[in-house]
Amino acid sequence: MTLPRRRIGKTGLDVTTLGLGGAPMGGFRATISDQDAVGLVEAGYAAGVRYFDTSPFYGYGRSELRMGAALREKPRGDYVLSTKIGRVMHVRKPDERLPPDFRENGLLGFVPEFDYSYDGVMRSLEHSHLRLGLAKIDIALVHDVDFWTIQDREVLDHRFRTVMDSGFRALDELRKAGVIGAIGVGINETDTSLRFVQAGDFDCMLLAGRYTLLEQGALHGFLPECVKRGVSVILGGPYNSGILTGGVKPGATHDYAPAAAPLIEKAQKIEAICRRHGVELGAAALQFPLFHPAFCSVIPGALSAREVAQNIERMQVKIPADLWSELKREKLLEADAPTPN
Repeated sequence: MTLPRRRIGKTGLDVTTLGLGGAPMGGFRATISDQDAVGLVEAGYAAGVRYFDTSPFYGYGRSELRMGAALREKPRGDYVLSTKIGRVMHVRKPDERLPPDFRENGLLGFVPEFDYSYDGVMRSLEHSHLRLGLAKIDIALVHDVDFWTIQDREVLDHRFRTVMDSGFRALDELRKAGVIGAIGVGINETDTSLRFVQAGDFDCMLLAGRYTLLEQGALHGFLPECVKRGVSVILGGPYNSGILTGGVKPGATHDYAPAAAPLIEKAQKIEAICRRHGVELGAAALQFPLFHPAFCSVIPGALSAREVAQNIERMQVKIPADLWSELKREKLLEADAPTPN
């Protein structure tokens, strides 16, 4: 399959409209072998995916190691790779007091430490190059400077200022030198994403879960500002961490936790309309964000080559325009959300 490509901001980088998110292959929420992780990346590449996203945080280094192993022998100019800054890994000390959200999952013996300073950015990217085994990283994204992650407004403001006063300078220097092709921010909130867009010269934003078939909070404010400034948006979590994959029932996850009853009910109504039009919920969820001109790619994660193949198939489904019309008539989709009709 030849996937369409879209440009990242005003850069020379083009990404496929379907990418692959590297969080699940880090092993935080499910056990996956090195062989299976490399295999699912290779399956995506073989099927035409040419945008791959990872982070030092995913598996405390494991995702980058696996992503690099899968991509290292591929023609380097044939794909776009993004990783993130904000956490620097160090070897776990025997008596070290671990972060409260530390995830014990048979991982690699490294511990993350937040560092958004100039030196922290440089050190983080140097480590990423070594884990990936690749001399070039195309996109560097500031990671997790949002309230959803931090849960403390004062700490959030401090980290935001550190990024813009220090870390941004490192990213901008690397971009100007041609070491990095694009810089951006990867977070879970539209208000903080908008704050970053208005504060600095970014090429792209990776927004997780806030413009999906279930919720379109980014539609007013953030997305218009991105269009105005020529900032491309990548959507992570197009399934809202599970609830939009299909077969919606109580216990389905939203933002990595059991979804509230009103969200379950809304998702079930959306799925019922999809079924009436002969369309799988997951296909509608994957295609919907790309109707908005700000978006360049959706990057669902995967735990197997089968899930990668399923995402490829969902991108090829022909969805009747009447489906979107009915969702809007039933007020299950924002009336001004861009759709083919």
